[in-house]
Amino acid sequence: MNRPLHPSDHLLFFKSWLAKPFETAAIAPSSRRLAEAMTAQIEPRSRVLELGPGTGVFTRALVERGVAERDLLLVERNPVFARLLADRFPDALILTRDAATLPAEAGACDAAVSGLPLLSMPVPQVTRILKGAFRTLKPDAPLWQFTYGPRCPVPQPLLRRLGLRACHTRFVLLNLPPASVYRIERVG
Repeated sequence: MNRPLHPSDHLLFFKSWLAKPFETAAIAPSSRRLAEAMTAQIEPRSRVLELGPGTGVFTRALVERGVAERDLLLVERNPVFARLLADRFPDALILTRDAATLPAEAGACDAAVSGLPLLSMPVPQVTRILKGAFRTLKPDAPLWQFTYGPRCPVPQPLLRRLGLRACHTRFVLLNLPPASVYRIERVG
């Protein structure tokens, strides 16, 4: 049985942010409302890729929606977060690595969710992350990405170059800070 998220997650997240602010990019874990917005359209019994799961807020929302832990591929670069995820979601496959170096099993996943701070990353790194994620996704599978910025965190020229499009789906005011959710998918 998964343990609930604890108030200590906020302290852990804050410490990670202090140590590497451009890697963690948020001072607190995502809210339950943002997790619900990010996972609302993911079907139960899906195989899901999660990039940057942190303390597992989106992961827990996926499991609560009916996604089996064994159908989760969690890619977390921070070893402290990766150990916490392994304890909380023992049946999930957890890769402790940079999402830009994702070894892809072509067409294996039905959806992806990303908690990565794409706005603070250089375009070549974002390009590698998106290429790896979409290699892992089935042809019609979307990637859900949130941002604290006023527009999609993936620049339009990059979306076009990769054959992708983004659609704003939700604004979540009750998150620290407020966030927007985007559905990114292949064109055609």
